[in-house]
Amino acid sequence: MNLSSTAKRVGIIGGGIFGVSTALQLAKLGVEVTLINDGPLSNGASGRSLAWLNSANFRSREYHELRVMGIDRWRTFLAQRPDTAEFLKFDGGLTWEIDGAGDKLRSVLDYEHSIGYDGQWLSADEVATVAPGVDLSAVSAEGAVFNPGEGWVDLPRVITLLVKDFVALGGTVIENAGESRIVVADNKVTGVATADGHVIDVDAALLATGPSVPYAMRDLGVPMGDESPVALLLFTKPVDTKLKAVLNTPRIAVRPTPEGGLALDSGWSEEEITVHEDGAFEYLESTVQGLLVEASRVLEGNPTLEVESIGAGRKPIPGGGEPVFGELTQISGYFVAFSHSGATQGLFVPELLAREIAFGIESPLLKNFRPGRYSA
Repeated sequence: MNLSSTAKRVGIIGGGIFGVSTALQLAKLGVEVTLINDGPLSNGASGRSLAWLNSANFRSREYHELRVMGIDRWRTFLAQRPDTAEFLKFDGGLTWEIDGAGDKLRSVLDYEHSIGYDGQWLSADEVATVAPGVDLSAVSAEGAVFNPGEGWVDLPRVITLLVKDFVALGGTVIENAGESRIVVADNKVTGVATADGHVIDVDAALLATGPSVPYAMRDLGVPMGDESPVALLLFTKPVDTKLKAVLNTPRIAVRPTPEGGLALDSGWSEEEITVHEDGAFEYLESTVQGLLVEASRVLEGNPTLEVESIGAGRKPIPGGGEPVFGELTQISGYFVAFSHSGATQGLFVPELLAREIAFGIESPLLKNFRPGRYSA
């Protein structure tokens, strides 16, 4: 696209944070936008995300900068909308490794310092001063890293607010539309179609369906790396805990929820999920109980945890780990958003995408994350 080919009508498929946030940004630019989702909004990856706002660990400088800008935009959002304080928190993130891996964690902290990312090395005894609610006996004897600028967000609640703003600006929302698709003719986007065959004419479209994006690309013959596993996210019933920070530990990741419960995630639980040839999957009750046990072990007082709900589905992770944003080189007007860090980037990147879609202004911040890199 170029400045002389401004999109007046845009279709967006995907009712998660990327789709909804981009829809709102486009509406603010005066674009006529139709937002389509297969079911209710937030029914995909955004509804089962740990939603840890961070740029911790090793990653490219460009990706780190994008994530830090994303965190900054969430802070601005909180300042402008103090009513979100119940479900948008910045109480830091605490990470530790298994005993014997202290050198690995120190190298992470050294790297974070080299790129200006705030982090502190804490002894196990010092953890209680910055991250109350943690069982200190669970922390590695070698210590832990605390990143004070990190936080978490409840994405479904944010999406509800953004959609309200979007509709107020004249945007159209179509929920429960089934598996929808972007219509292409002569290598150009011409519309978006719902599962029942209803077609809406558009000048450009964004596919923001999380882990389903690579499948759509394969149907188009467009290469795109995909490492998305099937994963579980457990939400517990309310529990008496002082925990405020996000915990990233060897066996469990934990964050508070607005309702007073906890959200639980882990890598090992993904390995216990059986995925069948038809794409269906199943998980064991022992896996669920294992997550509860691991979470209890890292919390002060080792409280008994009970399941409130379970989110199960594919966790979006592009091939190589870094996100995919922008227009396909093969099809004019066809844009995609596919990222593992949707929560962290969920407000800022849509601003960039909206300007690209509406005006053809390519952001240099997204240069390294174009879909065309898989064709190189």
